[in-house]
Amino acid sequence: MFDAKRLLDQFLGGSSRGGGFGGSHPGQAPYGHAPSPLEQVARSLGGGGGKAAVLGGLASLVLGGRRSRGGFGSGFGTPGLGSTGRLGGLALVATLAYQAYQSWQANQGQNRAPAAPARAGGFIPSADEAAAMLGGSRFAPASAADEQDRSRALLIAMITAAKADGHIDAEEQRRIFGEMDRHSLDADDKAFLMDALRAPVDVEAVARLARSPEQASELYAGSLMAISVDTPQERAYLDHLARRLGLDPGLARHIEATLAAAASQR
Repeated sequence: MFDAKRLLDQFLGGSSRGGGFGGSHPGQAPYGHAPSPLEQVARSLGGGGGKAAVLGGLASLVLGGRRSRGGFGSGFGTPGLGSTGRLGGLALVATLAYQAYQSWQANQGQNRAPAAPARAGGFIPSADEAAAMLGGSRFAPASAADEQDRSRALLIAMITAAKADGHIDAEEQRRIFGEMDRHSLDADDKAFLMDALRAPVDVEAVARLARSPEQASELYAGSLMAISVDTPQERAYLDHLARRLGLDPGLARHIEATLAAAASQR
């Protein structure tokens, strides 16, 4: 069975054996310490050129590497952020979106910059801190099934955003699949990733995944983490996505500023 939470944790450097909204695991390696199988795939593709770099760019950025041009996502999933108590991928995105959402609500009607982080240590919490921060809010999954659904939605949003300024042709798909086959991705992971990579860029489909304003904020935050926002196509994609998600322009700006500030703390 496809485990979207586990795959999202791999994308964002968390542990497949925990690190969701629950407690931390003392003694484990720092967040993002070991390269995931998908990061290994990205490294294998890194020198290949062509549009296969879409996957390489996505994975090397979102899985904890760095695209040469940097961006919102380039500070996430790296040892430079220190240990987050094995914070899971969904919890990471949710806490960042939550902080941006709270800052936006507090400043509605006022032309203010986003507020300082909600915790003294910065924007990136440990798993325990994330659970306390989000407890009782609509940013916390209501159930294990909800956690799976939201993780899957984030994966789709990130992969779609990563394709905003390019596409992958059939030959490159075969090459990518061959590289995946050499690493420890299971059949369900491969099927999900290849379906997502083959799918056309569809902003409407991503927007339909949002079941609440809070989840809309998460999807926008996850999309930002997948790209560098340094091409007209990427900027246009994000602006279109924000509109279709029904995000207030001020909230979208707060999300962007929060992610940029969090990345600068690495």
